[in-house]
Amino acid sequence: MTVDVDANIASIKNGMAALNEAIPDTLKAFGEIGKSVYRDGALSAKTKEMLAVASAIAARCEGCIVWHVRGAMRHGMTKPELEELIAVAVHMGGGPSLTYGIKALESFDQLSAERQKK
Repeated sequence: MTVDVDANIASIKNGMAALNEAIPDTLKAFGEIGKSVYRDGALSAKTKEMLAVASAIAARCEGCIVWHVRGAMRHGMTKPELEELIAVAVHMGGGPSLTYGIKALESFDQLSAERQKK
C-alpha cells in the first residue's frame, strides 16, 4: 500500500483547474471557505489541519489525506502527533481508518523526504 504524494497533489490541482473552468463561482466560494476555516482562531491552523487529516482518514479520502497532511506539516505537525491522530481516527472509524492511517504515514514520510532534499 503506497501513496504517490506527488501524483495525488498534481491530480487534485489539475482537477481543481478543470472544475474552475467549468464552475468558477463554486470553486472560488470553496476556496474562500478554506481560507476562512484554516486560519488561526480559537483553534490553531495546525490543529484545524490535523482535524482535517483525521476526518479524511475516517472518510477514506486519499487525496484529502495527502492534501491535509501537507497542510498540517506546513504548520509544524510532527510524526508523533500524526501517529496519535491516526489512533483517534482508527478508534472512530475502525479497520478502514487503519488502512487509510497507513496512507497518512506514507504521505508524511514522502513529504519529509522531499523537504530534506530541498
